[in-house]
Amino acid sequence: MELVLIRHGIAEDREAFATAKRDDALRALTKQGRWKMERVAKGLRRAVRSIDLLASSPLVRATETAAIVSAAYGGLKVSGAPAFAPDSPIDAALEWIRRHGSAPTMAVVGHEPSLSTLATWLLTGSRESRLMLRKGGACAIEFTAPPRAGEGQLLWLLTPAQLRRLGD
Repeated sequence: MELVLIRHGIAEDREAFATAKRDDALRALTKQGRWKMERVAKGLRRAVRSIDLLASSPLVRATETAAIVSAAYGGLKVSGAPAFAPDSPIDAALEWIRRHGSAPTMAVVGHEPSLSTLATWLLTGSRESRLMLRKGGACAIEFTAPPRAGEGQLLWLLTPAQLRRLGD
C-alpha cells in the first residue's frame, strides 16, 4: 500500500479570521492558493499515476485542496476523513488508514503539524516530528504489511515548488 499525505494549499490568514471571530474551520484557499494547488496537483499526478482512494479533513481549506487534486485525477470521489482534522490523535488517523487499507494507493489531505507527526511516526515509531510539509507539499510512504508505527518506507517528500515543476 502507498499512502500519500498532502498538506492543504495556501489559505486565508488565520489571525484575520480570529480577529473577525470567524470559525477557523471555514478558512478557504486564497486565489493564489488555488492557482498554485492546481499546478501542484499536475505535478502530483506525474509522481503518483493513480489514486484509488482520496480523502480529506473536513475543514474547508482541505476539502478545497482535495477537490483540486480530484480534478487532476479525472474527478475522483473525495471521502471525508475527520481523523485528519487538526489536533486529531495519531491513533485515530492510523485506525482510519487501516480501515481503508485495501486501497493500493491512498491519498489524504490534511494539516500541519498533524501530517508531519503522522509521517514521522509511521516511518520511525517516534511521535516527535522529524519532517515538515509546506502548504501544498506532499510525501509518499509505502507499506508492505498493514500500516504500523515504524513500518513505513519513505518513497519521496516534495515541496510545493518541486511538485509544480514536475507538472510543468
